[in-house]
Amino acid sequence: MEVFTIVLRTLLVYMILLIILRVMGKREIGELSVIDFVVAIMIAELAVVSIENVKIPIFEAFTPIIVLSIIQIVLAYLSLKSPKLRHLIDGKPTVLIKDGKIDEKEMKKQRYNFDDLLMQIRENNVKDVSDVEFAILEPSGELSVFEKQKEEDEQERSYPIPLVIDGEMQMEQLERAKKDELWLRRELRKAGIDSLKSVSYCVLQENGILYIDLKDE
Repeated sequence: MEVFTIVLRTLLVYMILLIILRVMGKREIGELSVIDFVVAIMIAELAVVSIENVKIPIFEAFTPIIVLSIIQIVLAYLSLKSPKLRHLIDGKPTVLIKDGKIDEKEMKKQRYNFDDLLMQIRENNVKDVSDVEFAILEPSGELSVFEKQKEEDEQERSYPIPLVIDGEMQMEQLERAKKDELWLRRELRKAGIDSLKSVSYCVLQENGILYIDLKDE
C-alpha cells in the first residue's frame, strides 16, 4: 500500500513541478543565475521530501514549493521593471580582458582564477590571451570571448556598446564609448525621440551607428 502511495505522490509531484516550471518561465531551465540555482535546489529537495515522507499531507508538503515559486515569479517581474534590482539579483557583466590585457583587479573581485580564464578562452577556440580583444564574464558565469580581427583596421574595433537599456541610461558604457549624456540625447532627438523612457534598447554598433529599439506601445 505504501509503495502505491509513493507512486501516486511521485506522479502528482511530477505534474505539479512541470506546471510550476512552465509558469516560472523558460529562463528557469536555461542559463541559471545564482538565485535561480538556489531556488532550483530548494525546490528539488522539497519535492524529494514530499515523495519520501508519506505521513505529511501532500498540500502541506507543497506549500513551501508554491511559496518559493511565487517569490521567484514576483522577483522576475520586478526585475523587468527595475534595472537596479535586476543587477542586484543577477549581477552585471564584467570585462576581464580588454585588447589582450587582463584586468587582475576585476578578476579578484569576481574570485576568478587564471586557470578558469585560460580554459574558457581555449573553449572559445582562441589560442592565446593576446589574441583576445574583449573577454566578458556574464552574470551566468559564462565567458564571452571576442577575438581580434585578423586584418588591420584604420579605426579601432570595439564590440557593440549598450547605451540605453529599458529606458535607463548606462553611464559606465557611455564613458567606455567616450561619449556623454548630451551627445546621446542629441542623437536620440535627431531620430525623433524626446523621451529616454520610450527607448527599450539603444546600442552603439562597431561602425559607430546607433541602433534604437523603442518600447512597444
